This record gives sequence, C-alpha cells and structure tokens, in this order.
Amino acid sequence: MSATPAPPDTPSAVPWEELVTVALLGTDRRTPPWLPPGRQAPTALLDLAAVETVRRRAGLRPSPAGARPEPAAADPRPLLPPAAARRLAMLLSDRPGTGAGGRRGAAPDLMELLPQWLALANERGFAPPPEALPALLDAARGRTDLRPAALAFAGPRALWLARLNPDWRFALRSAPGGGSELPLPEETDRIQRLWQEGLFAERVALLTALRARQPAVARELLATTWATERAEDRLMFLDSLRTGLEPADEPFLEQALSDRSRNVRATAAELLSALPGSALAGRMAVRAAACVAVDFTQGGPALVVEAPHECDPGMERDGVVPNPPAGRGERSWWLGQLVEAAPLGSWQARLGGRTPEEIVALPVADDWRGELHGAWCRAAVRQRDPGWSRALLGPPSAPEAGGPGAVSLAERAKLLSTLGAEERADWVAGFIARHGLSEAFQLLGVCAVPWAAPLGRAVVDALNIARDAGSYPWSFSGVMGLAERCLDPAEASRLDTLTAIPDETEDSSPGAGSYWAEAFQRLTTTLRLRATMREEMGEP
Repeated sequence: MSATPAPPDTPSAVPWEELVTVALLGTDRRTPPWLPPGRQAPTALLDLAAVETVRRRAGLRPSPAGARPEPAAADPRPLLPPAAARRLAMLLSDRPGTGAGGRRGAAPDLMELLPQWLALANERGFAPPPEALPALLDAARGRTDLRPAALAFAGPRALWLARLNPDWRFALRSAPGGGSELPLPEETDRIQRLWQEGLFAERVALLTALRARQPAVARELLATTWATERAEDRLMFLDSLRTGLEPADEPFLEQALSDRSRNVRATAAELLSALPGSALAGRMAVRAAACVAVDFTQGGPALVVEAPHECDPGMERDGVVPNPPAGRGERSWWLGQLVEAAPLGSWQARLGGRTPEEIVALPVADDWRGELHGAWCRAAVRQRDPGWSRALLGPPSAPEAGGPGAVSLAERAKLLSTLGAEERADWVAGFIARHGLSEAFQLLGVCAVPWAAPLGRAVVDALNIARDAGSYPWSFSGVMGLAERCLDPAEASRLDTLTAIPDETEDSSPGAGSYWAEAFQRLTTTLRLRATMREEMGEP
C-alpha cells in the first residue's frame, strides 16, 4: 500500500515539535494546513513523522568514542569442573512458579538447591565460568538471601559487571567497601583517610572488617569521630561492636550510656549486659536480686517476686525502657528488663547456691513464673550461657512441649542456638520422638546442615508415622522442604521403601497416599541430586 500523497502546500520538513503537538492534541482538534483534511489526516501525520524520524537520525553527528573500561581484576581461583559448571547452568535456569497449580510433583526444586551449591563451591574455592555471571547476578538480585554466597562465588568479575549495569548495582552496595579493596590493618594512613573521607557504606565495611581482625583498633577508630557522627550513624557503628565484644569495650560503652539518642543508649546497655563482669551488669544484678527471693513459708522453698514500683533515672540510664508496650503492665515490664540484663551467675549465690536446674524447678508464687522464666531465657541467649539454656529447655522428653522454662517455640529455638551442633541435634531428635513434627519446624531451622544421623532418622520416622496414620501430607510440606535441603544424602537409601503408594485405610484422607508417595519420591531424588552435586565438585 502506497503512502497517502501529501497536499501541494506540504512543507519539505515540518518541525518535530509541531508534529508532536499535533499528535498529542489529535488531528480532529487541530488540522494544520500541511495535512489533508478528514480521515486521511492521521495517516499523513504518521507518514510525516516517519520521514522526520529518518531525517533526524541521519543528521546525528557521531560523538567521540568513550574511554574503554579497565579490565576486570584477575581471579586466581581455579575454574569449576565442567560437570559442576553444567549443574550451575541448570540450577540458574530454573525459575519459581513454573509448576502447574499448587502441586510440586516429584521433581526437585532446583532453586532451593542453589544456596547449598554456592556454599559448596565457596568451600572448595572455585571460580565461576564467566558466561554464568549474568544469570548468577540476576538470581542474586531477585533473592537477597543468595547475595552473600553468590557474590563471594562470583568474585571480582561480578563487581566489574555491576559497574556497567544499573540492574546489578546491589553487588557494589553488598560488597565490602562498595566493591573497592579495603586497606590492610597495617595501612594506617589509608584507614584514616577512608574513615574520614569515605562514604557511609565504606566506613561501615571498614569498621566491620577491622572489628573482626583487631577489635581494639576498630573501637579506637570509632572513638576519634564519635562525637561528630549523626545519631543513626552512631547506632550502626555501635552495632558493629557485637563482633569480638570484650571487657576492654566497657569504658566506651559506658560513655555511650549518656548518648543523646535513646536507641544508642539502649544498644550500649544491651552490649554491656552481655559482659557479665561489667559495672552495668553488676548494677542490674543488685536491682534484680532485690526483686526475687526464696520463701519457705508455704511448706517448701518457692520463689517470690516483688516487681519494681518505679523506673528511676538510674534504671533508665542503664537501658530500662520506662514505657511498656500495649497490653503489658509497667511493673512486669521493668522486672523483665532487670532480670534479663543481670548476670546469670549471680542467681546461684542469691538463691542459696542452687544450680540452674534447681532454680528453674522451684515453684514461683503469684503467677510470676512466665515473666521470670521468659527473662531468664532472654538472658541465657544474650549471655550465650549453655548451662542455663539446658535448664530452661529441660529434657526433650518432658511431658509438656514447653519444657520447664521456655514459653514459646521461638524461645526454645533461641536457647538451642547456644548449644553445640551435636547436642542441639540430639535434643531436637528427642523432642520429635516425644512430641512429633507439629511443633518442631522452628527447632529444625536452628540445627546444623546436614542433619546429624539421629536427627535425620527421627524426622524420617516421624514422617513415616504421619503417613501411616493417614494424615494430610501438605500439613508436613514445610518439614519435607527442610528435609530436602538438610537431610544427609546418605539417608536416601532408607527412603526407597516409602516411595510406593500406601494402601488407604478408612481413616486416611482421600488421595493422601499418592501425595505421600510423590513427596518421598521428590525427597529421594533431591538427596541423590545433592550427592551428585558434591561428586561433581570433586568430593567423594
């Protein structure tokens, strides 16, 4: 089809701004004399715009070539073995949401295996194939939980690419020093210059790196500019002192108790209370001891509690927040803060030389048990005290799932985090054997990966019991997902007998058998794939 002929008075070139104006208003509202009238006007306008577009492009003058970017820094690590490189490409090509409906089927969830693959590659010290970097950066862009491991594996070439593509700028923000090399501890001049002149993210990265290697140097560096920092910056810098917290930090933290910012004061108080020998911990021990005592007037020893009647200025300076949240009484709120900040070792002397187990077992008068034990739970986590954690957890076979002290799954999980990996796994295995899987999901999340053999067997046995009972399999989908990522691949052979469709009983849920068989098939396939991934990395 030929273009609509222009009228005789059409100019040789219509200004681009005029064409845009007519297009925005519409030819019905404005028809200039160089357009034909009626229904031919829109077509003629587009023809003129096309011609003018070609003219404008042809008239552009070539600009001077920009400077070539510096080449990426060399990566000295060995490249992935070819089989592992192919596996990486397969993992990166999988995208969530491609399954039909809500049923996952028997195929492994490859994206959920990517974190383990990255951890293994970093442990082995491999470098990625350059062609995999764009997909790897895209994956890390969409999942913040992947970023630390993905950027460690991607290496210097990823930072080089991130400077060229705005979509990957997160890599520069996530990398220490914004992708630039941090000064070494002995480079004092570079450290001072970066601390005085660097961007905030660079200064945080510098302080964090120094704190991990030389805690005293980091603290002294922070002290040089503390008085001139913004309140929100002081809070971030102070938080970095959690790494390598030591008694030598006490004078600096005591000074921070008088800071203008309430959040800074609260963080300083929390850090000081994690140092059992600090003056603040001693002051809190005296206050807390005045609130709790042993009473023998009720036929046997029991704990009696007299919560504070006021929050005085000294308590506020030491980090006690005076105003409780909605639904909490003032006195119980103050009591909890005093007890959780007091050194746990002080209670044995205060309460007749009793062990933590004996103290926790004492009855508590007037319904103060939950408040008192909850504060001791927080103190055990803050002070990383395994003895008190064991006492508050109690034996995993206790009739009550809550144990003698902990009052929630979240608190039990935090207490478990203070124990060693083997002890933690044994306790959770015993808990599952006694109470099943319905309350164990959060507890499984704090266990080391891969799960120890007793824990893995306890999980598999509990899943098998649930299957035989005809339970809904989707009620255990969270545990099954954890098992796919955390169960030792050596357990795959034990699961083969569970992949068959069981006979459905009258009490079982309709169709549950096929769902269970499918879930166990996916679990065994995933475990064998994880074993193959290790072999592809060169592990036996």
